[in-house]
Amino acid sequence: MKKTKGEGAWSKVPEVTLLFWIMKIAATTLGETGGDSVSMSLNLGYLVGTAIFAVLFLVAVAVQIKAARFHPFIYWFTIIATTTVGTTLADYADRSLGIGYAGGSSLLLGLLLASLFTWHRAMGTVAVDSVKSPRSEMFYWVTIMFSQTLGTALGDWTADTAGFGYLGAGGLFSLLLAVLALLYFKTGISRTFLFWSAFILTRPLGAVLGDFLDKPIANGGLALSRYSATAVLLGFILACLFFSKPRAARKNH
Repeated sequence: MKKTKGEGAWSKVPEVTLLFWIMKIAATTLGETGGDSVSMSLNLGYLVGTAIFAVLFLVAVAVQIKAARFHPFIYWFTIIATTTVGTTLADYADRSLGIGYAGGSSLLLGLLLASLFTWHRAMGTVAVDSVKSPRSEMFYWVTIMFSQTLGTALGDWTADTAGFGYLGAGGLFSLLLAVLALLYFKTGISRTFLFWSAFILTRPLGAVLGDFLDKPIANGGLALSRYSATAVLLGFILACLFFSKPRAARKNH
């Protein structure tokens, strides 16, 4: 692997463990319920919701990049900011602009691949353990934002247009993640490729889980309050952070 600038510096991302993936799925589910709470429940619309969450995203990224070391609360706040802005942005593109779920997914997939390609050309790697400098962090968070937005559109397309329903789509994405886990433990496939594949797939899983929680029963959901679901998910993430905080920071050599 090409040596990157800042080798030996403190890593700015958490260790990728089972707890990381549990928190990632919870954060993406929260992004769906939280984003819908602003755009739908508060009736602010997708464009205004996107503007609000875009500001939070930019502020969170700025704070994250300015931090000298990894701080779990800042990192996960930034993750949540990416997934909420991804929810409202995808909904705005799919519904308000009228390009549909398939069109939105195709556009966002192209942007995501372009981001990964540009990152690799500029830094020589897209491995998460190379995220140790402001430049690599910028690529990292732009890529994550595109992946979160793509995941929302892909989840909606699978559940609605493809006819899987929320539970069916959730089962499909869970199965795909299980396949990636099997490949991780049983093969020598690039860990970087498997990481980004899993990272992308957790977003549509969270999207359909969020919709399952708050959509009307007639539409296949549980009709729970978006506010209550968001609060419970946030509480769960905070509990995980308190559990993992003593082991969160580490230095890569």
